Amino acid sequence: MSQSQQKYSLTARIFFGMIAGIITGSLLKLLFDDSGDFTFSVLTLEVSTYAVLVDGIFNVIGQIFIASLKMLVVPLVFVSLVCGTSSLSDPAKLGRLGGKSVLLYISTTALAITLAVSFALIVSPGVGVEMTSQATYEAKEAPSLAQVIINMFPSNPINAMAQGNMLQVIVFAILFGVAVAMSGDTGSRIARFFDDLNVVIMKLVTILMNLAPYGVFALLAKLFATIDLGLVGNLIQYFVLVLAVLAVHAFVSYSTILYVLTRLSPVTLFKKMRDAAIFAFSTSSSSATLPVTLETATKKLGVKNSVASFTVPLGATINMDGTAIMQGVATVFIAQVFSVDLTLSDYLMVILTATLASIGTAGVPGVGLIMLAMVLNQVNLPVEGIALIIGVDRLLDMTRTAVNVTGDCMVACIVAKSEGELDVNTFNDVDAGKQSEEVHFPTEKA
Repeated sequence: MSQSQQKYSLTARIFFGMIAGIITGSLLKLLFDDSGDFTFSVLTLEVSTYAVLVDGIFNVIGQIFIASLKMLVVPLVFVSLVCGTSSLSDPAKLGRLGGKSVLLYISTTALAITLAVSFALIVSPGVGVEMTSQATYEAKEAPSLAQVIINMFPSNPINAMAQGNMLQVIVFAILFGVAVAMSGDTGSRIARFFDDLNVVIMKLVTILMNLAPYGVFALLAKLFATIDLGLVGNLIQYFVLVLAVLAVHAFVSYSTILYVLTRLSPVTLFKKMRDAAIFAFSTSSSSATLPVTLETATKKLGVKNSVASFTVPLGATINMDGTAIMQGVATVFIAQVFSVDLTLSDYLMVILTATLASIGTAGVPGVGLIMLAMVLNQVNLPVEGIALIIGVDRLLDMTRTAVNVTGDCMVACIVAKSEGELDVNTFNDVDAGKQSEEVHFPTEKA
């Protein structure tokens, strides 16, 4: 490993990669016009130069990085859940874990959208905004609640893994783990095999984490070189308001809930969440960030694998706090844009629908916009209004994903503490987990 990698922590290197990517992408956006031509006449570059950098090098590196992370999601979730479930000596404990986790996730989502609607009504971001085009958005049909429950149980678990249907993978892994725990000596041998396999997978996670600065750089360089930042200016009030509510929910709501229920330090939680939050911000995907989130929960926060392997993947699937905040603000914004007056019962319906939809639409492609379409339909607002916010949603999605993964780890800590499965010393140790950030490859002696 180079001296620079030994000098800086993984968090610092990822942060440097993120800043470098934003600067590089922004410079490319300024220097090249929409056609890819260099804007300064003193220097002339072929159109292909821009394409090679943005659509070529940056795109290839970024997509390989995302694919590498997603590659680990299904095996990591399946193996971790089998290990955690098979180690539970008390079958009733699984029910308690599930009940506590789902209750906390639903409660934080309800709180998130309540804050969003309240702040949006106070700020009124849509007042005075006029539509300048006939924007349209075609919403996909959301499944019924009964169908969602049916779809949680896989008819073909191998197919569920191949398609990345996380709810089905989770259900099958739990059932398989319970069967392993009930199979005596045979189950013990299988459990030891999965324990060894889990160690290997986590080592692979560590290796990929050390490549993260390069992947983060490429992803953000491409994003900021191609995104239309002018759209942010047109919707600046909505944009800033969503960011503000996300910050309040993350730093105030999460801090209060964590301290009241566990007496643990929220500051420690946020410090140790830096790596996972940066990953989430860069990838805009809780699923792609899952390997890093699980590593953070177990190695840095001290959550035992028997709890983390259940609560964290479940949170990555159903925890939609950040999305709920977007829905709350967007609903008020769209209502004000179209001059539709919503009643108190309408706002209560928005809160209820978005909270239940956070679980009801889990695993459906385009979940955020589908959920928003469901909410708008419930209060008779035009779904076409979604097109107004699509332009700035990419940047907001990055931030709300960071909030979501922070909520996943907060819930994991609370559940683990209540079950006596949290190593408080590890949680309070500022150096916990740092040794897993580095992978030392053999080097020649000088």
